[in-house]
Amino acid sequence: MTLRIEDYALIGDLQTAALVGTDGSVDWLCLPRFDSGACFAALLGEKENGHWRIAPKGSERCTSRRYLGDSLVLETRWETRTGTVKVIDFMPQRDITPDVMRIVEGVSGTVELESVLRLRFDHGSIVPWMRRSGSHRVAVAGPDSVWLRSEPPVRTWGHQFSTVSSFSVEEGERVAFVLSWHPSHEQRPDLIDPHEALRCSLADWAQWSDSCRSGGRYREAVVRSLITLKALTYAPTGGIVAAPTTSLPEEIGGVRNWDYRYCWLRDSTLTLGALLAAGYQEEAAAWRDWLLRAVAGDPADLQIMYGLAGERRMPETELTWLGGYAGSAPVRTGNAAVDQLQLDVYGEVMDSLFLAAQQGIPGERHTWFIQLSLLGFLESKWREPDEGLWEIRGPRQHFVHSKVMAWVAADRAVRTLEADPSLRGDVGRWRAMRDEVHQEVCEKGYDPVRNTFTQYYGSQALDAATLLIPRVGFLPPDDPRVVGTVDAVRAELGAHGGLVRRYSTEGASVDGLPGREGAFLACSFWLADALRMTGRVREARELFEYLLTLRNDVGLLAEEYDPVARRQLGNFPQAFSHIALVTTALALQDAEGEK
Repeated sequence: MTLRIEDYALIGDLQTAALVGTDGSVDWLCLPRFDSGACFAALLGEKENGHWRIAPKGSERCTSRRYLGDSLVLETRWETRTGTVKVIDFMPQRDITPDVMRIVEGVSGTVELESVLRLRFDHGSIVPWMRRSGSHRVAVAGPDSVWLRSEPPVRTWGHQFSTVSSFSVEEGERVAFVLSWHPSHEQRPDLIDPHEALRCSLADWAQWSDSCRSGGRYREAVVRSLITLKALTYAPTGGIVAAPTTSLPEEIGGVRNWDYRYCWLRDSTLTLGALLAAGYQEEAAAWRDWLLRAVAGDPADLQIMYGLAGERRMPETELTWLGGYAGSAPVRTGNAAVDQLQLDVYGEVMDSLFLAAQQGIPGERHTWFIQLSLLGFLESKWREPDEGLWEIRGPRQHFVHSKVMAWVAADRAVRTLEADPSLRGDVGRWRAMRDEVHQEVCEKGYDPVRNTFTQYYGSQALDAATLLIPRVGFLPPDDPRVVGTVDAVRAELGAHGGLVRRYSTEGASVDGLPGREGAFLACSFWLADALRMTGRVREARELFEYLLTLRNDVGLLAEEYDPVARRQLGNFPQAFSHIALVTTALALQDAEGEK
């Protein structure tokens, strides 16, 4: 039986991540990076596509699970007829070698357990050659090599192209399994003590989490979301992936399945804001530096997303041997949206760098010249249609959000020059552009009959992205057009429980794709924030606290939620959802005492 998306928990080492199910199975893991081929791909296919399950014999689901304190160390507990056992799963932060560590510990009685390891490299398509080397099992296929050992050693044997172990633990006994990857042409990596690694991991996460500035009523949710964002960070470069997975569906059985293991510029401002507001200056600076490296070059070549180190090529491919999560095909790697024109990203980059400078993150003088170059290109292009924030695969349109972000780009340039007249730049030129964009949006992107901004010029459709208009400063929150837009989005894009969809996918959808999708969680947090900004703090708090109930048992959110089936949808866990949670929580914390 396919586990629900929310039945998974995340472990990771700040370079890649794994998903562990409530049945004790690791069903997704890409090695050595987030965007590498998966060696466990059962999440998107069958068990034969790779997984690693450790569980009591005869048990289907765990009794309970939790993260140990403010960490990414997962403890899964099983209560059986003969006793109780727990499995501690984690990936220690590393310099070179990625390790997955699974420590089985007896709590009471005696429990018989089984470990079944099926390694399948290249997204579940390649069965490796297995051999013994001393107390290790070694799997090799092409460039990949994985070593498995246990402490103390337990007997293992091969069965149907898998490696099986059977063992028992009594109260106080521990058996540790360590799975290590390295390039097959290199020597075996050095061995590390799993118990010492556990101690260090817990200490490292505790120290990092203690730096969070949030101390209000939502601290637990904020810290868990920040830990998730940290886990989605590729430490060598500072880039943050949108999610560690690909092709988890926006509609069960549908085709809206995309690869999110890359870094999106659209997330940049919100990510920076969340990290800085929570006190994580170092992470914010690393993300800013990644952003500068990624966008350097000809502004005409600016992409909406990049690889972990700023790579530009990510061709979209369908993996036909994988049936998809719950039959949701195709399974894709790469993302063709990388070639789209999305004018809003210029505004998001300008806003991010403006915010970083405001918050005291030191920058180089060349940063401003990069911004001037981007703005000069946008000045000549902002009047054109584009694919917009949501990466539509239908015809280009004059999306209102894209135009608003063009205004943001000009506005941040004006404010930068006003604050530092010594910088090179024609402030009058950017003021003129700012005014022209603002006038056009208010004339062509606003429906005076319904008192709302629309999705694109001449459209009757709405877009949840217009909820960001007051946040970016395009109009003040008390402007009747802002209040009208918030009310219209809530009424027309609303779903059960006050959640909202990104835009309508009914009829001739603007995105050019069949099927529907669930409520978009980031947009629902945006609605809560827009309600707060327009003076409806009580309603904002009620919606926000309802959204918190949609997290799974260990505090994680996917991209979307189906309020009818009551299940999470889309890639998981989703950075955009957790960024929006943090931002809204901190804003509501500042609004304590308001009605």
